[in-house]
Amino acid sequence: MNSNWQKMKMVELLGLLQRESDELHPLSTNEICRRLQEMNIRCDRRTLATDMKLLNGYGYEIMSVKAGKQNAYYLADRSFSTPELKILIDAVQAANFVTEKKTAELVEKIAALGGKHRAEILQTNLVRFNTRKHTNEAVYYNVSTLETAIAEKKQASFYYFDLNEKHKKVFRKKKERYQVHPITLIFLEDNYYLMSYSEKYEGITTYRVDRMEEVDVLDAPVAPAAQMTDEQIAAFTEQTFKMFSGEPEEVLLRFDPSLIGVVFDKFGEDIKMTRGRDGTIVAKVTVQISPTFWGWLFQFVGEMQLEGPQELKDTYKALLEEAHE
Repeated sequence: MNSNWQKMKMVELLGLLQRESDELHPLSTNEICRRLQEMNIRCDRRTLATDMKLLNGYGYEIMSVKAGKQNAYYLADRSFSTPELKILIDAVQAANFVTEKKTAELVEKIAALGGKHRAEILQTNLVRFNTRKHTNEAVYYNVSTLETAIAEKKQASFYYFDLNEKHKKVFRKKKERYQVHPITLIFLEDNYYLMSYSEKYEGITTYRVDRMEEVDVLDAPVAPAAQMTDEQIAAFTEQTFKMFSGEPEEVLLRFDPSLIGVVFDKFGEDIKMTRGRDGTIVAKVTVQISPTFWGWLFQFVGEMQLEGPQELKDTYKALLEEAHE
C-alpha cells in the first residue's frame, strides 16, 4: 500500500510541476505540499527534496531555487521550447484544411505542452491569419485513417464529393465508393492531398482529403506500383503542384456550373456565387495576377470568361492573341 501511495505521489507531483511551474514561476515547498494535500496525497516538506532527486534520477530536469527561506522547484526540461510551440500553433492557425472548431482544440492542446503559464502567453499572442477554413470536420480523422492505410500498405475506400453553388455536397460517381492504392499524403497550398495509384487508369491520381467522406482501410494490399521512393514522390509533387505568386487583384469570373468545385478549390469555400438566367455562375474573387493564374484560366477556354476589370480583360486578350500567333 505504501509503495502504491508513493507512486501516486510521484505521478501527481510531476503533473503539478508540468502544469504549474517554469523558470519564472517556481513552486515553493509549502505550495507543493498544500496542492498535493488538496488531492488527498500526504506530503512531508522535509522529504520533498528527496522526491525531487528521485524525479531527476528518472531523467526529469527539476531545478531548485530559493524563495525566501524555503526551496522552490520548477521543471526545466520540456519537449518543446516556446518558439517551437509558437511555430506549431501558427501552422495550425494558417492551415485552411483544419476547421475553426478543430483549430481551437489543437491550439489549446499545443499550448498546454508548455505548461500553464506559457500556455496563457501563447494563447494571448495568436497570429490572426486571413485563412479560409474548410467546413469538413471529418478531414482530421480522414488523415488518421489514410495514414494507417499507408503504414500498413493497404488499400482504402471513400466517397468523394464536390460543392455546388449553395455549398451542398454533390457526390461523384452517384455516390459509389472510390477504391485506391494509397502512396502518401501531400500537404501543399494549405490542403492535404492523397497521392494514390489507380489500377483503372494505370497511373497516379490525387484526391483532396477534405473532399472525402467515410474513409475506410481495406483488408487488401496495395499494388507494387503504389510503393514509390521518396525521390519519385518528390518529382511528382514538383511537376503537379508547383505554384507561383503575384499581385492580388479582384476579378469577376463567369463560368459553367461544372467548374464550381474548381473555383472553390482555388479561392476558398467562403466566396459568394450567383447563378445567372442563362445557367452560368458568376463569382468575384481575389486572384494573384501571375503566369500561374493565366495558365489556370487558359485551362477553361469556352467554359470560363474573365468579365472584369477591363484592364485585365485587355491583358487576357493580348495573351490569347500572342498564343495564337
